[in-house]
Amino acid sequence: MFNRIHHIAIICSDYEKSKDFYVNKLGFTILAEVYRAERKSYKLDLAVNGFYQIELFSFENPPARPSGPEAQGLRHLAFEVDNIKLETGRLSDQGIVSEAIRIDEFTGKRFTFFADPDGLPLELYEA
Repeated sequence: MFNRIHHIAIICSDYEKSKDFYVNKLGFTILAEVYRAERKSYKLDLAVNGFYQIELFSFENPPARPSGPEAQGLRHLAFEVDNIKLETGRLSDQGIVSEAIRIDEFTGKRFTFFADPDGLPLELYEA
């Protein structure tokens, strides 16, 4: 029986740029940062609102992966927020462009998308 999603792993093309994005712009907390010399790879464990949820990896020359919400594989990563207007304003203050806020036709909740430095679609979904 599954309890919950434990974490999500993201491989980035530019570790420092992605670290800055997730930590300084989105405000996630660093739990641990390890350099694995044998792999020439960083592993950064991040907490979202106090919960360990994201692993950010760097690897030498990772192959490009198609992105966009309709590409095969992981479609997007969604973060719940209390006030979507406030959070999209905060993203804008950080130079992060988000799409227009839309309404989920099934739940009536507001949501929008933006992208990380590698084009991974990220969603804000209002609680």
